[in-house]
Amino acid sequence: MSIEKNQVYPLLLEQAKALLEHETDMIANMANLSALLFNSLPDLNWAGFYIMRNGELVLGPFQGQVACVRIPVGKGVCGTCVATGEIQRVADVHEFPGHIACDAASNSEIVLPVRHNGQIIAVLDIDSPLLNRFDHTDETALAKLVHLFEQRLLNIA
Repeated sequence: MSIEKNQVYPLLLEQAKALLEHETDMIANMANLSALLFNSLPDLNWAGFYIMRNGELVLGPFQGQVACVRIPVGKGVCGTCVATGEIQRVADVHEFPGHIACDAASNSEIVLPVRHNGQIIAVLDIDSPLLNRFDHTDETALAKLVHLFEQRLLNIA
């Protein structure tokens, strides 16, 4: 990363706060957060959301190449995130059991659960063509961004 993560993420979080502050539509907020992440963080080839619908993940707002439309819970990195309720940070997706290759150029991935009233309602999925692109700093900052989004959901429900 040409600019240090400790410089990028505070600004990104401030921008996310400003984007979320006055908007109440979940889809609009997902779209703007996807664009913000995709255009602010280097070395990404996909950033977006999958939304829980009738017991499976369905493609939501994103930036990047075309993507898988439906992902069963427990399948791939996104489905595993829902099944476990935990952030999935994968250094090499080709070594992840059951990885779903929506874009063959993806080599690493981070997926964070989005909760509303204690239930996972979506996941934030970010892919990179680089191996081991995401580290603890990314995970911590992205968890803060998801928390901002979750707080906004609480304020509009």
